[in-house]
Amino acid sequence: MTVSRRLFVTAATALAVTGIPTMAVAASDDRSYRIPVSPDDTEADLVRKASQVRPAARQVAWQSLERTAFLHFGVNTFTGLEWGTGDEDPNVFQPTGLDTDQWAAALKDGGFRLAILTVKHHDGFVLHPSRYTEHSVASSSWRDGRGDVLRSFADSMRRHGLKVGVYISPADENQYLHGVYANGSARSPRTIPTLVADDDRTPDRFHTLDATDYGAHMLNTLYEVLTEYGPVDEVWFDGAQGHIPPEKVESYDWDSWYTLVRTLAPDAAIAVTGPDLRWVGNESGIAREDEWSVIPVKENQYGRTDWAMSYDTPDEGSRAALVKAQPATDYLQWWPAECDVSIRDGWFYHADQQPKSVDYLTEIYFGSVGRNAVLLLNVPPDTEGLLHGTDVVRLREFRERIDRELPQDLAARGRTTSAPGRVTVDLGTEHEVDRIRLAEDIRHGQQVESFVVEALRDGTWTEVTGAGTIGASRILLLPAPVRARRWRVRVTQARSAVHIAEFGLYRSEV
Repeated sequence: MTVSRRLFVTAATALAVTGIPTMAVAASDDRSYRIPVSPDDTEADLVRKASQVRPAARQVAWQSLERTAFLHFGVNTFTGLEWGTGDEDPNVFQPTGLDTDQWAAALKDGGFRLAILTVKHHDGFVLHPSRYTEHSVASSSWRDGRGDVLRSFADSMRRHGLKVGVYISPADENQYLHGVYANGSARSPRTIPTLVADDDRTPDRFHTLDATDYGAHMLNTLYEVLTEYGPVDEVWFDGAQGHIPPEKVESYDWDSWYTLVRTLAPDAAIAVTGPDLRWVGNESGIAREDEWSVIPVKENQYGRTDWAMSYDTPDEGSRAALVKAQPATDYLQWWPAECDVSIRDGWFYHADQQPKSVDYLTEIYFGSVGRNAVLLLNVPPDTEGLLHGTDVVRLREFRERIDRELPQDLAARGRTTSAPGRVTVDLGTEHEVDRIRLAEDIRHGQQVESFVVEALRDGTWTEVTGAGTIGASRILLLPAPVRARRWRVRVTQARSAVHIAEFGLYRSEV
């Protein structure tokens, strides 16, 4: 995606151009990605604090990815289940044609920049030969017990220029069956890694972290994954509990898990039950019409970042929401939205399902990437260990469609001028425009609350479209092309200084 102009437009009581060079302001460290809230804060206080929240560098990097992929793969691929039982025979796992280079090539061709593998789903079966469970690829006859899907996956993704993510489910049906998960054990200091018989590792450092028996199992699994498979860019948790009796609850050791990830993979974003990225609140891939990255949050269950209001609050982050959430809010936090959805109906591969249409996927793209979120599209490998040919073709068609929706940026060669509260682009000659892309430089926070886009027609500035938030990416689709030479974006309400990083104008080719 070509950035049309790196502009910085200041919007406060009066808006003026700052002229700060693009790289003059670095992303924040971990100290300013959240700001405490007081019970005495007024609405003005809350808005001011929200305007001061800045993303950490790993959050800025993540929001620039736009399209990320999920790969649900494991014993469920072979049993036909969506949620495994934990007592599967490991020999059921037989991806005899496994080709992770095929995965990576197809995802790259589809425009994806990061992929997340289900290293461990709720059933507890892990896709690497772990020292801490027998429910793994090492117990399968596949490749004589020497197979390692995670190794192959990580190497292939990096070889094709994609970033690497790992999903390690907190739930674990297998560990429940072995009396570890939800066994009622108390938290106590645990040494990580916990060395086992014939352990060939000589760690430079051991970590002492509070955990239950199962929490220690998770920490040891995380340690293996984060120290033996190269750099990891995203660690994905959910909050699922196992399919176990209601009185058997495992209180997850979030604080210790977060600490270990931060220590071993400081550049990795922790999602979705994590402090860096949040679930958008549905599995349809669609963000809110106005999606804020600064959200009121609370802490619970050993430091877990949680919504101060419900996860599906329709106006999460708005002024009204900040006030309504205040009694339950601990912090205002940079917690941007990830939109997860599967290309097929299920998360794991099922032969009787077909991928979504290109039109549907395009709608999802504009409803996620076009609304200040990152798309996480699941593409499940089949029983051969391949992305199905139909899905591979659909990924390519999807990328080609987005390329036609947003072809050459007409503003890239235009002349840009700025004035208080607005950016104007002179295209030099009249052009039809039906797609408009905007972005704030989020290193300065998210500030725009409303804006309009106008075209100079017959000597008069005429409103063409408008919306509320911008954030890292806002794409507006016009119902019909508008022909004009001069275009401008005008901020009509902002929380503090606004820095417009992109004002792109397009004529789609669809």
